[in-house]
Amino acid sequence: TPARAEAQPASAIPAIDRFHSTLLTAMKDADKLGYEGRRKLIEPVIDETMDLPFMAEKAAGRFWKDFSEADRVRWVAAFRGNTVANYAGRFNRFSGQSFVSHGEEPAPFDTVLVKTTLKDPGGEDVQLNYRMKKESDRWRIIDIFMHGTVSELALRRAEYSSALERDGLDKVVQNLEGQAAKLSSGSDAGGQ
Repeated sequence: TPARAEAQPASAIPAIDRFHSTLLTAMKDADKLGYEGRRKLIEPVIDETMDLPFMAEKAAGRFWKDFSEADRVRWVAAFRGNTVANYAGRFNRFSGQSFVSHGEEPAPFDTVLVKTTLKDPGGEDVQLNYRMKKESDRWRIIDIFMHGTVSELALRRAEYSSALERDGLDKVVQNLEGQAAKLSSGSDAGGQ
């Protein structure tokens, strides 16, 4: 029936295309923008496209349940700041790269997988698959699979869980904030 068709969520691909086009702008205008300009450009699109609170919670693993409300707020803020800083730091030069979307397919727990490739004429193409969940009327990224299979969230959870176990929340938050600050203070010198 037509009503059923209307209930089908619209495609998740436009959100990814918007995200990718912002990253390309950051790369093409990298020198003019500098790190801070790229951060300002990328930040709102990351907030719009990624479910950062969900990703931060999953990255904290079993430690999340023991965080106080204030700890959770600090953790999400540090995770978000670090994510934005990494994108601003990483997408810092353009040499003909482009993104291609290959479509989407259903995935478990009411999610979809949007399959894309970062084409790099001067280097190696990278398969990037985005796992997305619909929040009210908007699709949001909840995980990114590098080379198609390596879960960014699983890598972060492994890294942060051992750090939280070893150093505790305060130290790990400080480290995340420190990494972001280091990127902002002249990471463009010398580049990648």
